[in-house]
Amino acid sequence: MRAELVSYRDLASGVRHFVFESAEIDGAAFQPGQFVSFSETIGEKRITRAYSIVSPAIVDHRFELCLNVVDDGRMSPLLFRMQPGESIDMKGPLGGFVLKQPVSDCIFIATGTGIAPIRSMLLSLPEPAARRHILLFGARYRSGLYYWDDLKDLPIDIWPTLTRSDADWTGRTGWVQQHLDEAIGERRDWHFYICGLKAMVDDVRARLKAMGFDRKQITYEKFD
Repeated sequence: MRAELVSYRDLASGVRHFVFESAEIDGAAFQPGQFVSFSETIGEKRITRAYSIVSPAIVDHRFELCLNVVDDGRMSPLLFRMQPGESIDMKGPLGGFVLKQPVSDCIFIATGTGIAPIRSMLLSLPEPAARRHILLFGARYRSGLYYWDDLKDLPIDIWPTLTRSDADWTGRTGWVQQHLDEAIGERRDWHFYICGLKAMVDDVRARLKAMGFDRKQITYEKFD
């Protein structure tokens, strides 16, 4: 398939929201949390990278992505140079980082652009007010709380936490995993969805295992 860039907007320095369109993509097959795979020949090598869909659905053959540019990377600088009307090879949607059915009470844990597939899930939750859902969302600075305006009014508990907070920040501070015990409480029937860099994901999984949670209660995706 080919995916054509429709538009983009910057969320922060080096972080961009993209809107792509592909007449061949099967929106009916998409499950929130999945990704598309982009491929391009760069130099003499065929480079393929996966990017999570941040939108809750594929409508009119359009889907949205959120990613940060990796200065010494191969694919992300190319995507950041693309202009509307240009296209790239694509496969998807793909992946098993999706909501388990029926949806139970969940704790979502995301850092940085790891919010992309989780935003897709949160905006597609069936009757979100009918269940208990908590989002632990970690960033370095307040500007790293991407899509805050889309998320803050959802009928879920959102716990933003910053590792480098401003003087006027009144929210939680430190790493997201430092707030796991408070979020979990005494319950052991939560389902967890974790997305971010490997170090965070592995640490959260280890902590949950030590608490006695079964691996079937933990769904995760690593971004490096």
